[in-house]
Amino acid sequence: MPQRDAEQVLRLYPRIYFACHTRHVRDPETGNTLSRHQASVLSHLDDVDPTSVSELAEHLGVTASTMSLMVSRLERGGYLRRTPSPADARVVHLRLTAAGVRIRDAQSVLDAGRVEHMLAQLPVEQRRQALHGLQLLAQAADQMVKRRTANKGGNK
Repeated sequence: MPQRDAEQVLRLYPRIYFACHTRHVRDPETGNTLSRHQASVLSHLDDVDPTSVSELAEHLGVTASTMSLMVSRLERGGYLRRTPSPADARVVHLRLTAAGVRIRDAQSVLDAGRVEHMLAQLPVEQRRQALHGLQLLAQAADQMVKRRTANKGGNK
């Protein structure tokens, strides 16, 4: 039975995602748009704790040269800054600028207007049931993440 339930989630969730996902992320202050990929890079950075280009590239599964190109675009846009590592000048550290933090905090994989429109298609009682179901799934996801973190990256 749990396998069938999982198959149902795997079949249904992509339909919701397809209908409601954002294609671009808009800067709430300037109105400039970034691609989902550019916004994803920003979501892995911080304005205080630095991340090296090589660490970020490895984490995202791309080459250092590919990451350098993306970093250059984001730096030209004013979303991050590069600084040499105090310990090793060959290592470049990345930190978000105020604009990068704004983008990172504003992004969502789902477009709020589309989600509102989708929910408006449901009668009030069905909407309440759907939201309750999502709340239960989110709680189960939170528990799974806590267990995984406690097990230091375990799969269960």
